[in-house]
Amino acid sequence: MVYELKDPSKVKDLFAGWQETLIYSCLQNVMGRIYVTDPENPVSAFAFVGCFGFFAGTPDRELVRGKPDGFVIMAPQNEEWAALIEECYPSAKRVTRYAIRKDTKFDVEMLRREISKLPPEYELKQIDAAIYDQCLESPVTADFVSSFENKEQYLKLGKGMVILKDGKIVSGASSYSRYLQGIEIEVDTVESERRKHLATAACSALILECLNEGLYPSWDAQNMYSVHLAEKLGYEFDHAYTAYEVAAEARTH
Repeated sequence: MVYELKDPSKVKDLFAGWQETLIYSCLQNVMGRIYVTDPENPVSAFAFVGCFGFFAGTPDRELVRGKPDGFVIMAPQNEEWAALIEECYPSAKRVTRYAIRKDTKFDVEMLRREISKLPPEYELKQIDAAIYDQCLESPVTADFVSSFENKEQYLKLGKGMVILKDGKIVSGASSYSRYLQGIEIEVDTVESERRKHLATAACSALILECLNEGLYPSWDAQNMYSVHLAEKLGYEFDHAYTAYEVAAEARTH
């Protein structure tokens, strides 16, 4: 049976050395959940935030098969976990993601220049209560806020910048998740407005907001385009890693 762990400190050592801020969110009890099959003396754990989950410790078939409802991106700690995911979910899509270094020293003046390049027909605005509601109206922008339990939690812990055109959100960068020391950045632009410097401007503004508040703006890349954007903003590539995209219909409990 799969249980939600109430005391994350019990599995802290299982995730030791794994530099992933979504894991930090769970271990620090900021947001997300940790699942185990032995709540008293866990030797395996699944840290889950938004649609991302991370398996650590001794590979556990019951833990893998007891995934949360909906679409999940699963990241295995090692090849043993990866093999178990493939066995439990034969239709899972194996993908490569790209970790970005988490010790970036940002060029503040460069970021300000990138913001100044925003064309005049666009408006840069911080995500507030009204913009939060607007983000949920489109699948392109929903992930800016949807990992948080509700609007109140986002407004308390989250941070984001959007770009408006004629009152509509066309691009933005926001906290996909929050941990004590910073945020994990989510960025997207509606297809018709891409390659117009919008994502660069939104990310630059969000990074500056984070730096002003002493928060680190962490970045994890889904594809090489995201890697290149990160590098443009001053980040450095770290390493590629394997993850599995498991469809919603693959739920097993």
